[in-house]
Amino acid sequence: MVTAIFPAAGASKRMGGVMNKNFLELAGEPILLRTLKTFSQVERVNFLIVVVAAHEVETVEKLLRGTAGLKSWRVTIGGSERQYSIANGLKILPDDAEIVLVHDAARPLISERTINDVIDAAEKFGGAIAAVPAKDTIKIVDAEGFIKFTPPRSEMAIVQTPQGFKREILLRAYDKAAAEKFLGTDDSSLVERLGVRIKIVASDYRNIKVTTPEDIHVAETLLRSGDK
Repeated sequence: MVTAIFPAAGASKRMGGVMNKNFLELAGEPILLRTLKTFSQVERVNFLIVVVAAHEVETVEKLLRGTAGLKSWRVTIGGSERQYSIANGLKILPDDAEIVLVHDAARPLISERTINDVIDAAEKFGGAIAAVPAKDTIKIVDAEGFIKFTPPRSEMAIVQTPQGFKREILLRAYDKAAAEKFLGTDDSSLVERLGVRIKIVASDYRNIKVTTPEDIHVAETLLRSGDK
């Protein structure tokens, strides 16, 4: 059984902070709903957990109740950091959840293929994340802004979501992070601290995260072009 957690409690500061970016419309439909609908179309995904700010819980529950075709879902309250929001989502996992996916609610162009591939790899290896090869040269810099070295671009990957893990591995990673007061940048960074090897799953560059107003235009262009 597969449960997907969607952190959506951010302040959307880079979008102007007027409203939660996940409620903004993309080609006439809220970003959040586009994301949830895609996951609901994946046969192996059984349950959806949406994590939002406390004052948005009622709004999101009303929105989801009025949307046909969604898998079973629950809405819960997020925290001050993404990691804390996901930790709250993990507290309400269904008892039969074996694989847990974590996906940015603001990545509405995710493909069913990528979701299925991450599930497959998580089942086989214990942990897997969607990613694409880096197109640009990456520089490692010091605190003063000078280049320290240039890692081989062939070894660089741009990480996306979903990230998927066996239930017990992800729970153990979050328990360790909480005990040691470690705050990571993504779920993989927590699981890596357990010594678990995580498989990279080939995604595509269309799986963008809507973060700025410009991203809305890019996503709408991709939709109009028939790329999603």
